[in-house]
Amino acid sequence: MSGDYLPVDLTRLKTYSIRHRPHKFDVSGLAGLPAAGASFREWWDALPPQLGAASLKAVAQAVVRARRAGRPVVLAMGAHLVKVGCSPIICDLIRRRIVTAVALNGATAIHDVEIATVGQTSEEVADTIRDGSFGMVEETPAFFAEALAQARSPDLGLGAALGDHLLATRPPQLQHSILAAAREARIPATVHVAIGTDTIHMHPQIAASDLPRRSALDFQLICSVAADLAPAAAGGPAGVWCNVGSAVLLPEVFLKAVAVARNLGSNLDNLVTANFDMIRHYRPGENVIGRPVKKGNGHQITGHHEIMLPLFRQALLELM
Repeated sequence: MSGDYLPVDLTRLKTYSIRHRPHKFDVSGLAGLPAAGASFREWWDALPPQLGAASLKAVAQAVVRARRAGRPVVLAMGAHLVKVGCSPIICDLIRRRIVTAVALNGATAIHDVEIATVGQTSEEVADTIRDGSFGMVEETPAFFAEALAQARSPDLGLGAALGDHLLATRPPQLQHSILAAAREARIPATVHVAIGTDTIHMHPQIAASDLPRRSALDFQLICSVAADLAPAAAGGPAGVWCNVGSAVLLPEVFLKAVAVARNLGSNLDNLVTANFDMIRHYRPGENVIGRPVKKGNGHQITGHHEIMLPLFRQALLELM
């Protein structure tokens, strides 16, 4: 068959002027060039309005609109952001009343407690898994067990119980605890555990505790927070939900919370969501910035937490 073909005659192609072609980019989208010593605002305004920079700006503006309208801004956080030193950023946003609720997975709560109590966290799993010492420290499960035992009300969730115990015991690095900052600010702080996924679950005092029930209460609380993301008035801005570094658990929690909120009548059509992470994962893409929101209201912010979160905080301070 190949012997029956002749080279195509390219002189017969139909062409047209570039001036008649639709374009996705023009010079209005070029980056600015701030001078040495420029202010952060000058640097921020010089970012090219493209892709990731455009998404970051859109999320920052959504947070500003939400807070000016009295709508919630929620951070749902995986553990990595604590381990790269970003706890003070979250605590500061809580104290400034920019973040109005936080949701943590079990690992984030563990690292938060360890930073507050001993100023250090995160073991080398590849080493400790070999000799059976992985997860076998005494103090962390003891702290969780004491917090649960001393929770003053049966209706107190896990996050509040941990925050209360941190404030009661006043550990040396308390100022860096997200759970303590949230409790001091009297904002919701929920902890969502999957039994068997956290090191404290291996310890008998946790196995015998009411940790599952109190985490279930936290799910009910975060459903209430999700329902409150609705606009205060028709056509007004909705709240903002940011998933930061949780690839599976908290995106699943969010999806179910949205389902509960909508089932009970909350209008979340204008909800704005964002996923902050170093790489793109399936569940945040579907369950945070895809399925729950209308097209254009979900934003993917890809980058290292230790770079993106300081940038995001500074932008919010400039724009608020």
